[in-house]
Amino acid sequence: MTHMTHMTHMPRRIGLIGFGSIGQSILRAWPDGDAVAHRLAAILVRPHQCEAARALVPTAVHVTDAIDDFLTAGLDLVVEAAGHGAVLAHGERILRGGTDLMLLSIGSLAQEPVLQRMRQAATDGGAQMLLPVGAIAGLDGLMALRQAGLSRVTYTSTKPPASWRDTPAESNVDLDRLTQPTVVFSGTAREAATLYPKNANLAAAVALAGLGFDETRVELVADPAATGNSGRIDAHGVTSRLSVMVAGSSAPGNPKTSQIVGMSVLSALFNQASPIRFV
Repeated sequence: MTHMTHMTHMPRRIGLIGFGSIGQSILRAWPDGDAVAHRLAAILVRPHQCEAARALVPTAVHVTDAIDDFLTAGLDLVVEAAGHGAVLAHGERILRGGTDLMLLSIGSLAQEPVLQRMRQAATDGGAQMLLPVGAIAGLDGLMALRQAGLSRVTYTSTKPPASWRDTPAESNVDLDRLTQPTVVFSGTAREAATLYPKNANLAAAVALAGLGFDETRVELVADPAATGNSGRIDAHGVTSRLSVMVAGSSAPGNPKTSQIVGMSVLSALFNQASPIRFV
């Protein structure tokens, strides 16, 4: 008689890069999240953030400002929440070392050489780039339409005028005097991710799930009546059409980012560990 035994899985050790508004939102929500098969093991922060980070996490979590030290923590997955610079500085090394990398700064992949190097590093290391989809609904439907034949995709991001400060939008319109929704950028996803790196990460995700960076149209809108951020996908396939929108509040301390972005990380971790897994 054969006895079946259930394998006991050790919690996956997670490393987090970034202690900005998104990184802190992930850390604050972590104890209340249901990612039971995941354990926060290490955080990579800037030197001046070490003390504040240590005050926010349990003592068992290793806080460091050195990438070499960070990578000695035996990590199974690294979550990047620190901006394009962190992806360029550390992404290839993490993937080539065999550690999966969950990217929030997806717009960094709009640079074709970066995308190719990251893909090669992942292949060489037997690792994956993971792109959490929780911050923008509809990517699953978009990928299904792509398989059936996708002809047109437009992504529209609408935010309050303050969210477009310190971007090229300031030279296109007077953000302080807007009285109605105004398009501050219209072009390809590649152009959007390059010109608006802190505002167009979701546009990059839509591009990667659909027609690519050069065939995906993006419109960025400043709306004085908006109280938060919204993202809308409109896609046309051979036999189907997709239209979906997600709207929510901005992240505290960072009007360019929605609060849901940080929660999308915990959602992805929970989904990975759940007995019922959405794919």
